Formats: sequence, structure tokens, C-alpha cells
Amino acid sequence: MSIIDTPAIPLGGPTLPQVRRLVTALPGPRSEDMLARKSAAVASGVGHTVPVAAVAAGGGVVVDADGNSLIDLGSGIAVTTVGNAHPAVVAAVQAQAAQFTHTCFMISPYESYIAVAEALNRLTPGDHEKKSALFNSGAEAVENAVKIARKHTGRQAVVAFDHAYHGRTNLTMALTAKSMPYKSGFGPFASEVYRAPMSYPYRDGLSGPDAAAKAISVIEKQIGADNLAAVLIEPIQGEGGFIVPADGFLPALAQWCRENGVVFIADEVQSGFARTGAMFASDLFGIVPDLVTTAKGIAGGLPLAAVTGRAEIMDAAHAGGLGGTYGGNPIACAAALAAIEVYETEDLAGRARDLGDILQARLRTLQEQDPRIGDVRGRGAMVAAEFVDPATGAPDAALTSAVANACLAEGVIVLTCGTYGNVIRFLPPLAIGDDLLNEGLDVLASVLATV
Repeated sequence: MSIIDTPAIPLGGPTLPQVRRLVTALPGPRSEDMLARKSAAVASGVGHTVPVAAVAAGGGVVVDADGNSLIDLGSGIAVTTVGNAHPAVVAAVQAQAAQFTHTCFMISPYESYIAVAEALNRLTPGDHEKKSALFNSGAEAVENAVKIARKHTGRQAVVAFDHAYHGRTNLTMALTAKSMPYKSGFGPFASEVYRAPMSYPYRDGLSGPDAAAKAISVIEKQIGADNLAAVLIEPIQGEGGFIVPADGFLPALAQWCRENGVVFIADEVQSGFARTGAMFASDLFGIVPDLVTTAKGIAGGLPLAAVTGRAEIMDAAHAGGLGGTYGGNPIACAAALAAIEVYETEDLAGRARDLGDILQARLRTLQEQDPRIGDVRGRGAMVAAEFVDPATGAPDAALTSAVANACLAEGVIVLTCGTYGNVIRFLPPLAIGDDLLNEGLDVLASVLATV
């Protein structure tokens, strides 16, 4: 049976019953059918984490074609932060689709693109004059931020950090640290990209200022400030393992950049839009980036991304130097404006802090009971547990995978990450209820007792 012919598909959104329910083993027969079709039709390089065919989602659950209802602790990798199929986003998308679906902003501009830019200029850190440009994906935003920084400074070199993830395009693969699966076999990569050590308190034991001094020493000796266009960093690393730098690390880097005319770029693709308990993670560390890249949670599930920054830097690119056919698509812009209103009027940053309190308390209790949990870290509803060999502290990727798979078998979606593949990250939709989140963590606790 075709997935689209599956009977009684429920509507998504907050009215979807907020329950964990398993009526088949995972994957069920209809999901197995979809996965067989995927194998035949879709390039094998496009993998998947959860072997179910999603037909509805909302609040804190994803429902599959077999009627299983899974607790969602991943939000499509921090995308459906406001909640899947949020009514305000759905209404905005429907209204815009009925007006027009595309003109190309570079051909015939429209108000919603401008309104999104105005909102980003207002919301991103700092009260200086800002401008924005809209794109389609986080990787595209990062590429354009680097372009802008190079044009502004007249320099070419760019520094990224250990454990960084910035995307899958040629330039962003070069910026990304992890080889498999993101880079292996896909070179050669873009030139003039260099790497500096990241502050990783659990593993390096350094204070923020000491870790910054180490990174700056590498930059000065191996590249030289006069050759450097930009320093690019995730304030809290995402795919690299939800690494939270030690206090003082980011401010010291930002200060060094200011003193040396280097553009400081904060990649807030995963950490932005209330995810960390602040609108942007940069706010938590008291830094004001020159440029900020955003995507993921910006538009309630629709593809949109942006570069926002100091007006004099953003204006460095010549007319026609920035853009793209679909960048700032009107439907995505309408969704973003609705999502941004939800973030602000429903105080989702506060909700992220509340969810983070639950996550941190539950995970730290498990850590006290289980020495295989080496570290619990994060901010707001962006929290992770790092799994290790308790005797050596070495990363334990096999255990991490086993825990994630066992949680999935019990109807709880969790995602892994980390350079060493030994981190489980928790990114619940901010629309999830406390009871459902705690139930998901109960499953995790049960799994840990048996794996």
C-alpha cells in the first residue's frame, strides 16, 4: 500500500494525542514498505536515523504510518522548536500559498522577506545597525557569511574549530571537523581553511581564558591575523557533541578578533531561536558577533536561513553578489514571521529553561547512578549526555548507539552526535509537555539499566 493511501492519517499539531503508543514493533509493516521504496528510489548516501514513515507530528510526538506514536526528543534536529504543525505557522503558510508561492526576491521583492530581515536585525545580539540576507539552509548561510567576511576584509583565511560542524557543501565540509560521514571521499576541499582547538572542559580541563590563549596562539603562529578574514564558531557546538565552552573562552576570542580586524562569526544554526533558554546562545556568553548565521528553528519546519550582522560588513558585497533563486521564499518567510511571534509571545526561551531544568536534573541523577555517563552538559533545551568507558574515560560509541536504538524500540526518538559518536543529544520541541518529557527519560533510565 502506498503511504499516501494509508487510512485514517491523523492531523498533526498540538491536538494530536500526546501519548507514547506502540502497536507494532518498529518498523511496522507500512514503514517497512516505505523503507523498501526508499531503498529502490533514493540515493543510498541519503541515510536515516529512525526507521518509521512519519505521517503526523505535533506537540512532543511523531506518529507513523502504522499508528505508532513516538516521543520526539529530536525536533528534526532542532527545527520544529515551536512544535510541529504549530497552528500559527500552518495558518501563515496557507495564507501565503494562496497569494503567491514565488517571484524570486532578486526579481520582484516582497514585504515578508523585508519583515524577516527586520526581525532578525532586532533579535540578534547587539544594538548596532544591522542588515540581513536570506538563504535556504544553514550551510548556505555559513558559505555566504564567509564570502561577506572575505569581501569586507580583503583577506582569505578562515578559522574553524575542533569538533565543528558547519554543513555538507564543499566549503562547509572544509570547515567541518568530522570526516565520517561528512567529508570522507568527497575532497579536495576549499582552501584557506584552518582549525584551532576548541574549549572542551570535560576533556581538556582548561579554563576559558587558558583555552582561548591556546587557540589564539595556534591562530597567530599558523595563520597570522593579517591573513585572517574570519573566525567561525558555534557558541555551543551541535553535531560535535553539544560542547559548551568554558566561561571566558568566547569573549576572549571575540576581543582578539576586534583588536585584529577579524570578522567574528557565530554559527547559531542549531543553537538559535530560544533553544538554549535565550533567543541566541551568544547572549548566554555575553558576546556580540559581527555576523550571525541562522536556520533550523527559524521557520517552524520550512527551509529558511539567514546571515545577519553589522551593516558595514553586510554591505561589503557588491549588488548581485548575494542571493539565490529560492532564498527567502515567501512561504518560508511567512512561516518565519509566525514562528518568531510565537517565540516572543509564548516566552519559549523561558519554556526552554524549564525543560532544561528537567533534563539536567534527570540526567545528572542517572549520572550519579551510572559511571558510563561521563558528562552531562548543555543550556536550556539543548542538553547532552556523553558516554564513556568508566575505567578509562575513553568514548564509548557502541554503548551510545545501543542506548539510542533501545530507546527507539521503546518509542522514544533520541539522536546521537559527537566527534567520537558517544553523545546522545536531547532537543525536545518546546511544545512538549513535562509528563511526556519525563516519560521519555523514564524509558532512557530503563534502557540504561538493561543495556
